[in-house]
Amino acid sequence: MFADRAKIYIKSGKGGDGHVSFRREKYVPNGGPDGGDGGDGGSVIFEVDDGLNTLVDFRHIRKYAAENGGNGDKKNCRGKNGADIIIKVPYGTVIKEGESGKVITDMSGENRRVVLLTGGKGGNGNQHYATSTMQAPKYAQPGQEAKELELQLELKVIADVGLVGFPNVGKSTFLSRVTNARPKIANYHFTTLNPNLGVVDLEEAKGFVIADIPGLIEGASEGVGLGHEFLRHIERTKLMIHIVDAASTEGRDPIEDIYAINKELEAYNPEIAARPQVIAANKTDMIGAMGMGIHEDPIGRIKAEFEPKGIQVFPISAITGQGVRELLYAVNNLLERLDDKPIVFEQEYFPEMQQEEAGPHTVVYDEKKDEYVVEGPRIEKMLGYTNLESEKGFTFFQNFLKKNGILKELEELGIQEGDTVRMYGLSFDYYK
Repeated sequence: MFADRAKIYIKSGKGGDGHVSFRREKYVPNGGPDGGDGGDGGSVIFEVDDGLNTLVDFRHIRKYAAENGGNGDKKNCRGKNGADIIIKVPYGTVIKEGESGKVITDMSGENRRVVLLTGGKGGNGNQHYATSTMQAPKYAQPGQEAKELELQLELKVIADVGLVGFPNVGKSTFLSRVTNARPKIANYHFTTLNPNLGVVDLEEAKGFVIADIPGLIEGASEGVGLGHEFLRHIERTKLMIHIVDAASTEGRDPIEDIYAINKELEAYNPEIAARPQVIAANKTDMIGAMGMGIHEDPIGRIKAEFEPKGIQVFPISAITGQGVRELLYAVNNLLERLDDKPIVFEQEYFPEMQQEEAGPHTVVYDEKKDEYVVEGPRIEKMLGYTNLESEKGFTFFQNFLKKNGILKELEELGIQEGDTVRMYGLSFDYYK
């Protein structure tokens, strides 16, 4: 069974509570506090598993929880740390917050392991609270609470090229001819219910990965038919081959088909519709047999309509192979001119925003190195969590610093534009 979406619930481990106790040993009257610290709760970690290609397992198990930290004990015994839980997902899985649908992380590109929820810190035992005036503290710190999230998981196919077009235009036949994929093919609409991936190998050329996306129909972007279920799989493709039935074997006009599908792409995601596209005018072997009537040159009609718009048209027959080689090399040349970095979805939702207080921190000026230094355990944690290379991530971190008064403290120390701020090995130039 192929499954490309799932909803799950995750929960990190609670931190163990600190312990209250006092030394009770022979010959040691009035022993001091010896309550141990609680252990840290386990974290929830997502990892890419290259052996997986579906989210079907998440339909059977929907709740995932890390282990709680153990409580502290007497004689300064620290509680045991809770075990992390590692959740394996296929490459290309996008993890979203359950209610808003905003992206938390995209398990593709170089992002193969992410700590999504950190476990709660263990609480301090009463040994930490002894002072000269309070030598027998009778309280300890409770462990931090667990964090929890409802998630949406979506598997978005990783392919350079997507095949789009109406049902029965020959996409599956084309894919089986040009790649090692062997999709099931039959003569009815929505034959292809699962996206099929294949690798195109070309002589003296790099080659590329191609995906057959199930046939679309008008209204697919609004959820009509099954098209909407699969449109997400072309979100990563850099280029599309639009396959059309040039012989009109089902009585449809190929030019109207192209406009109809492009309209669905535009309605679903204008950014996808704007990506490069070539037209494969398929079933040329059937043109003569269909008795085309007044449209005796359907290829000429399609070229006249779309090539002035900058869209190349390639007459092909997926059955006989005619014209296929020329199409593949043209697509490969187009891909070589495009950015070869994988399309990765940026983070939009930050679980840490629920608890974005900076906590105890220091802001100082290091005269020797002529830089400002900001430190604090919460700040270090935020840096480890936030993707600063993402514009949204960097903006979120800036807002965190501003909200917690850290930028104001820097200004009070006399920071000027262009000065350097260091935070745990990372250096930033300061600009208002």
